Amino acid sequence: MKTRTTLALTVLGLAAVMMTGCASSAAGAPPADSDEALGGTPAEELRLGYFANVTHAPALVGLQEGLLQDALGDTKLSTEIFNAGPAAVEALSAGAIDAAYIGPNPAINTFVKSGGQSAVVVSGVASGGAALVVADGIDDPADLEGTTLASPQLGNTQDVALRTWLADEGYTTDTQGGGDVHVTPTENSQTLTLFQQGDLDGAWLPEPWVSRLIIDGGAHVLVDEADLWDDGDFPTTVLLVSKQFLADHPATVEALVEGHADAVQFIEDEPEQAAEDINAQLEADTGKPLGDEVLARSLEHVRFTVDPVADTFEEVLANGVAAGTAKDGSIDGLFDLAILNRVLEARGEEPVSAAGLGTE
Repeated sequence: MKTRTTLALTVLGLAAVMMTGCASSAAGAPPADSDEALGGTPAEELRLGYFANVTHAPALVGLQEGLLQDALGDTKLSTEIFNAGPAAVEALSAGAIDAAYIGPNPAINTFVKSGGQSAVVVSGVASGGAALVVADGIDDPADLEGTTLASPQLGNTQDVALRTWLADEGYTTDTQGGGDVHVTPTENSQTLTLFQQGDLDGAWLPEPWVSRLIIDGGAHVLVDEADLWDDGDFPTTVLLVSKQFLADHPATVEALVEGHADAVQFIEDEPEQAAEDINAQLEADTGKPLGDEVLARSLEHVRFTVDPVADTFEEVLANGVAAGTAKDGSIDGLFDLAILNRVLEARGEEPVSAAGLGTE
């Protein structure tokens, strides 16, 4: 389901302000949508992690347009860039960041390992935009035996997708790079260089790296991950928040979700400006913008949505367990979409589902 969002106050916050009005001010009570009123305290700072990837475009646009900071108000927004989800989860678990744009597999892994105590998904971000791209001469799965393929990081979403697909094709892999096909987790920028040098036969990557290997490296798509899911809809990125931070600063998290939803809406309403914003933020983060052809191709293959596609997460977990990169366990409670759905209700939009895996 494609959810549209527009800038607005939450119904809950607006109604509270209208009902309390001057009486609350006179009594010195906090605003009804403040952290104090919701049982928390104001956050002086929110530390947000994200990747310099097109699949994280709402973060990139939200930063360039000031939408995230505007929504957060007096709360300072600090950011940190990661290459892949496991590193971001490590930072979140260590208390170095409070929230992250991240793939579903690392989000699931931290939730399961912590017994549901580490973090929760508060919104979807992106669907699609991942593929296995390979060198000339590899035109069929049968051509992959003995090849070396890269993924962004061991246990990240594309790493699990690659290992799962290879297993379905009858190949063995292991987390040390052995097996019929050798999977070598590699930083994305290095993957492009190694592929251009002929040291890699291919890689399962998110955008814009799929398009970069195709356009800059001469690769071609062997598997578009969208073809492996019903209706081509699968989660690539979600917004994950520390459970402790949410408990301490619920209104701050609501503001983050507001700003994120504004960014998703901006991408839909202003695609040309959004593309410019994405490239400007990528240049600021990496020192180099994407080529126009790479950016255009990347955006064609990603859908930005606040819907986390929660009904796929049981399968995502099962794939990670089968690939040997995840621990089996319950993901009941992984989603806390109540804040998001309040935001959507205020905007006149349909709620999104937690698929029975949390609050909505």
